[in-house]
This record gives sequence, structure tokens and C-alpha cells, in this order.
Amino acid sequence: MLKKGKLKLPDGLGILVPGFDHKEEENGGSEPIFESGEELEIMEPNGVELGRKENEYEFDDLGVNDRVGDKVDAFRTRKRPDKDRSGQVSVMDVIAADERRSDLEYEFSQKEINLEKVKRIASMGVPDGVGLRATAWKLLLCYLSPSRNAWEKELTENRQKYAKLKEELLLSPSAYTRVRADAMISAELSREGDVAGPLKRQGISHGDHPLSVGKASAWDHYFKHTEIAEQIDRDLQRTHPDMKFFSGKSSFSKKNREAMRNILLLFAKLNPAICYVQGMNEVLAPIFYVFSTDTDEQNALNAEADSFSCFVRLLSDSVDHFCQQLDNSPVGILSTLSRLAKLLKENDEELWKHLEFTTQVKPQFYAFRWITLLLSQEFNFQSILRIWDSLLSNPFGVQDMLLRICCAMLLCMKSRLLSGDFAANLRLLQHYPDINIEHLLRVAQDLNADTSSYSLSM
Repeated sequence: MLKKGKLKLPDGLGILVPGFDHKEEENGGSEPIFESGEELEIMEPNGVELGRKENEYEFDDLGVNDRVGDKVDAFRTRKRPDKDRSGQVSVMDVIAADERRSDLEYEFSQKEINLEKVKRIASMGVPDGVGLRATAWKLLLCYLSPSRNAWEKELTENRQKYAKLKEELLLSPSAYTRVRADAMISAELSREGDVAGPLKRQGISHGDHPLSVGKASAWDHYFKHTEIAEQIDRDLQRTHPDMKFFSGKSSFSKKNREAMRNILLLFAKLNPAICYVQGMNEVLAPIFYVFSTDTDEQNALNAEADSFSCFVRLLSDSVDHFCQQLDNSPVGILSTLSRLAKLLKENDEELWKHLEFTTQVKPQFYAFRWITLLLSQEFNFQSILRIWDSLLSNPFGVQDMLLRICCAMLLCMKSRLLSGDFAANLRLLQHYPDINIEHLLRVAQDLNADTSSYSLSM
């Protein structure tokens, strides 16, 4: 867990991020029984076809040591299937989704929302449409309070504070100076009764000059982030390239990428010790997509501001994984990978021994990306949204559910892993096949939520 104060946010952020300052069912509908080592059949994913990613990241080297500065430089482009294959949805699935939709609509209409009930419903998957997922995620990330009457005030204040942060940190010094000067002139004219007078020349101090190299110069700080901005732009260009929402030359996709660029660059400036790490764009993508496609027009127009705060909240539980200096600490990525290995050992020692000693496929060879990017590179986009419903609604936290899903991914491929060698197993885990996501999540949820005593229901 992130210690309080790890993400350094200015006082102006206020309540934007509170807490920093303080197999389908068979046999008559019975539940399928999972046996340890049972491999899930490869199935066509259900749901709306949102597009298959052509380019994704994988590791250049089989480890976590290839980094540049404080940033992970361990991703490269890899090929995935050209497109998703649409599967069939059973009548029972449709009925269940309708029931969850009705339950959530009812909960969201109450003056005081029962968060525990929202978590239970969301853990089974938030139905698409009518903005339910956007509202549910904002509640699950504590961006919205359970009191519905407070939402309008909270959203207005948070969005205004985000706009102020953008003005102060993303505008060039000269543009910011002009904005401030215009504001002062407008205020002065208002006080003088709008009486026209001679224009006043605005002075520029030495520290405000673009050629100033002083450490205190606003331009020096501005230019230092140029390289980061360029890296963000490159990564955004390959974010879900088959989805028109993110990719292409249309004004629509360009506008979306610009908004995501603002969020990532602002995060980097507010957190210089972590800055921007390649792959953060993939973590942001589901949040921004869900909020931007909210059926509430006002919420959709403010998706950028809402996404920023929720992105920060989501990373607060895993940001230490991006920091090289903390790799060997109790909160670093190596410690988390060790927890995954321990979890696998306690649930299936045979598979653990085969991976750890026989083929020597260590968790850092495949699970580094799984964990740091919250599985956003392993499945099609619709499946990612479903998985995140479970991650965000887990009562024990995102990281707890994330490790259980990662362990379930290994258990569900047991027979193939036991018959494979190093190369085959590494290829399988770095290019995880399409499977029944609901079955995978049931396996993960069957693991004990207590990370100190995981057990698999038989």
C-alpha cells in the first residue's frame, strides 16, 4: 500500500484526492465445480466488440532491471490476434444483467447509496449502457460520496480545481502570464466601471524569459517536461490502435488523446519522483473511455477532470511498483511478485515447482506487466472493463483481487504449463489466450480473500 503523502499533490488539489493529506452454468443451473489444475477451454469473449489491440507492450528482457532513470523501460510492441471473435450470450446471462442494471439504477436513485451493495453488484459485472459503469467506478474509487445530494457540489469543486491545475502547470509561462494579466485587466476595468484607458505594458522578469537557464526559471521547468510529453504522445499513438475512440486522425480521437496527454503530463509534474512511466497510458485508457462514454452529457464533457482524479486514486494502491528505488522494499514490485509465487504455491505446489524449478519461468518474466498495468494488456477491451469491475469492487482492495486473478490465470492453464518447457510457457503467459472471463473470475474469487492464508475451494 502507498504510504500517505507518497503522491505529492499541491494544496490547491483540495478534496480532489482526499486521503493524501490525511463454463456457463450447467446441470440445472448449478455452479460449475473447479478442480485444481482444470484448464479452461479457449472461448470467444462475450460482449460488445470494441476492437482488438494490434500493438501491445511486452518485455525487452525477462526481468525488471531494464529501466531508464526512475522509469520502467520494459515494454515493446507485440502482436495479438487481429480481431475479437464475438461469442454468444445465454438467455440467463441477459436476465442476470437486466437484474443487475435494475438494482444499480435503484441504488443510484437513493439519497444515501449503499456502497456495500454496489460492490456486490459490480463484482458480478456492471451492465453496459445508461452510464452505470461510470457512476459505479466513481463511487468505488471514492471520487463520489455515498450522499447523492453532495454529488453536484463535489463534482463542480473538483472540476474547477482540475482546471486551475491545468492552467498553472500545463500552460507555457508566457501563456499563463497572459491569462493572469487578462484576468487582472478585466478585474481592474470592472472596478473602474469599464472606463477605457491606455493599455499597460506587461513587464517580463529575467526568470520569465524563455532563454533563462536558471533553476528558478518557469521556462526551465517547462522545457524539462518536453521529453516526457513526447514519450506520452508516442505511447498514446499506440493505445488500442483498433479502437476509433483512441486511434486515428479524426478530430474525435485527437481530442481524446489530447485529454489523456493532459492527465498523464499533469500527473508527471505533480509527482516528479515517479514522473511518467511507459504503460501508464494503458492504465488510464479504461477510465477515460468509461467516463467519456457516460450517457450523462455533462459528465462526458468533464471526463478529463474526473479521469485525472480517479487515475490518481487507482495508482495510489500500486504506484510503488513503478519506482525503481523501491523494487526491493516491502512495497516494491519484487515483493508483490513474491506474494504471487507464494499464493500459487499454497494453492498448487505441483504447478509452482514446475514453473519455479523445472522450467524456471519466474513471475517477473510474465507477471510484471500483469501487475503494473492491472491486466490492461492481457485481454480484449471489453474483458478488461469486466475485470476492472471486480478489481474496483473487491472489499480487500485492488491489489488483493489482482493477485488472485493472476494466480487464477496460472491455475487455469495448468495442464498446458505442466507439459511445456521454458520457451513454450513463457510464450503462453506473455500472450495469454482468450478464455471465459466469468469462469476465470469465479476461480479467483474462490481464493481466500485473506492474503496470509489463501485457499482454493474444491
